[in-house]
Amino acid sequence: MNVKTTFLNGDLDKEVYMKQPEGFNDDSHKVCRLKKSIYGLKQASRQWYLKFHKVITSFGFSENLVDQCIYLKVSGSKFIFLVLYVDDILLASSDLGLLEETK
Repeated sequence: MNVKTTFLNGDLDKEVYMKQPEGFNDDSHKVCRLKKSIYGLKQASRQWYLKFHKVITSFGFSENLVDQCIYLKVSGSKFIFLVLYVDDILLASSDLGLLEETK
């Protein structure tokens, strides 16, 4: 699965300012305060990961101790693995119903 507009989903935990976009017709040299992450922002990847982690763990997934991009959810005898790579998600499960529910 591919997460669309991944880096626009992160919440900023510090104030970030940027110059006005090119083509902005104003000679006052004002800056913009960002309310959300944008593409090209250094913090965008980290902010996306933090938000993803918060949401996925709230659904009962636990983070792997060795690799922070691997998550596991166990429900009785059923299990599902979730692997995150940048904005791609790979799911593998012992149960088709659990897999569909997770999607």
